[in-house]
Amino acid sequence: MPLDRGPRSCPHRIVAAARRPLRYRCRVSETPNETPQQPLPAKSFDPRTFREKPVSFVRRGRMTPSQERAWDELGPRFLVELPRDHAVTSIAKDASLDPAAVYGRTAPLTVEVGSGQGHAIVHAASEHRDRDYLAIEVFQAGLARTMIRAEWADTTNLKLVEANAPEVLEHALPAGSVDEIWVFFPDPWHKARHNKRRLISEDFMRIAARALRPGGLLRLATDWQDYAEQMREVGDAASADFERAFDGDWAPRFDGRVLTAFEQKGIDKGREIRDLAYRLR
Repeated sequence: MPLDRGPRSCPHRIVAAARRPLRYRCRVSETPNETPQQPLPAKSFDPRTFREKPVSFVRRGRMTPSQERAWDELGPRFLVELPRDHAVTSIAKDASLDPAAVYGRTAPLTVEVGSGQGHAIVHAASEHRDRDYLAIEVFQAGLARTMIRAEWADTTNLKLVEANAPEVLEHALPAGSVDEIWVFFPDPWHKARHNKRRLISEDFMRIAARALRPGGLLRLATDWQDYAEQMREVGDAASADFERAFDGDWAPRFDGRVLTAFEQKGIDKGREIRDLAYRLR
């Protein structure tokens, strides 16, 4: 279609306009037998897909072709499918995950909330094959990378769940079935108006207390000082269920957590890495 070169037209604007794709609600038929494309239907609003509680994630990103292949080829081996609720990453209230049935044995179970690309949990699973590990994440590309790493390490004691982690801890896993829960570098939601979205809260401590066995550990780590202080306040306030598993102000760095590029980036920026550990009474 020829461009209107009016008297005030600028050649640079014309070139830019020519490069921009034209967008229409529907495309006009160019041949007598071609059916016009219909406009897309309006999005529906379903209040059941919105959550009142903080979640363990911010969902973003897409998988690469190699990650998609890993998802298709390795998923049947590593992924544990749970019945879904209305939201994409929510699970049904009656969902059940029996560790003995999933792993084919009874062994101490470690659950990582927001396992990212699987650096920490794959390393742990390959180093401690007498224990079982469950990675909970909603970032599909991260889960795919975790499966690739798990295959390289030839792990048989690691399973993955694509879901909002607090729901898995609260509804799917049996009460008292978890030996350790790891929450390493959760989203800090560093803006003051977003602090209420932080995962570590009074309600999360209640959920963790349900999932852990007596004497089980909740391990936390963050590189945001104010979040670390909030974590400590929340953990100390849950004294009816938990006690500190460290002396002094902060726990020593957990040697079971490998140093990732993400953690190193925080160190390079001058942020202190803070560890905490709480034991269920």
